[in-house]
Amino acid sequence: MSASEPLRLQISQVGDYAFRIEFEGTQLEALLTDEPAPLGHDSGPNPSRVLLAAIGNCMAASLVFALRKFKNQPGPITAGIRATPERNAEGRWRIPRADIELRLAEPGENHAQLERIMAQFENFCVVTQSVREGIEVQARVLDSNGRQLHPPPQA
Repeated sequence: MSASEPLRLQISQVGDYAFRIEFEGTQLEALLTDEPAPLGHDSGPNPSRVLLAAIGNCMAASLVFALRKFKNQPGPITAGIRATPERNAEGRWRIPRADIELRLAEPGENHAQLERIMAQFENFCVVTQSVREGIEVQARVLDSNGRQLHPPPQA
């Protein structure tokens, strides 16, 4: 896959709030997501947890990339991420903030160019920077006949 190719996923409902996510064009195993009770059956992570996992994973990988860019050989990096959902002004659940802690396997002074690395590693994270900048999402709903239900077709 090149960076300019579209990322494609196929998502299919398999239960009340359970969905199977397939990663088109890859050999990756499908991912099962589900909502916790009382809506779902907690048979997989819910989308909010997947979002946090994407942020945390991307930040950790970006730190590894930045360290290696300056010829460092870091040990395994760990990350912990925490967020508390809150209701917005309309009463809808949102994740207004995520706090992540990344931990190096060795002392910072063991790495060359540490100040430069710390100043730039977050900018390498596609997911975090996309979330921070706001991702434009255009939704379209079609019925089983292919008729567009949302947004209303232009008259």
